[in-house]
Amino acid sequence: MEKARLKKALTQGNNDGARIYAANAIRKKNEALNLLRLASRIDAVASRVETAVTMRSVTGNMTSVVRGMDKAMESMNLERISTVMDKFESQFADLDVQTSYMEDTMQSTTAVSTPQDQIDELMRQTAEEANIELQHNLGEHSAKLPEPGIGETRIKEESGDLAERLRALRPAS
Repeated sequence: MEKARLKKALTQGNNDGARIYAANAIRKKNEALNLLRLASRIDAVASRVETAVTMRSVTGNMTSVVRGMDKAMESMNLERISTVMDKFESQFADLDVQTSYMEDTMQSTTAVSTPQDQIDELMRQTAEEANIELQHNLGEHSAKLPEPGIGETRIKEESGDLAERLRALRPAS
């Protein structure tokens, strides 16, 4: 605002008015800088106060957590915790064996019951309908599947091994 008045006074040849407007502009600029410094100091003090309040809250929370941990440590029975963890690991291993057996059984029955050429044909038809180029390695997948009858012996052997492991895990009746 003062700079615009200064410019107007200079264009009109009013040097005394221009000098007053220039002094006002400099004074307002310095005033603005001083207010900015003051605002910065106030922000710094507010930040320190906020940090102090937060630290007081955190300290109170830490105190209550430490008390809670002390009570928990007094009531902990390490032998009981160890027993529970051992039982958990044992049950987890049993579950892993049972899941593995089921997955292998399902894999072998679905692989034998679904002809690979029908799967390849359905994939080609779907790709043609969606205008997608299929990779030419579909025939390689059918070569990798065991022939019915040849792989059945291996599958039966694996199933027998898994069944024995499963029986060993079950409690005796």
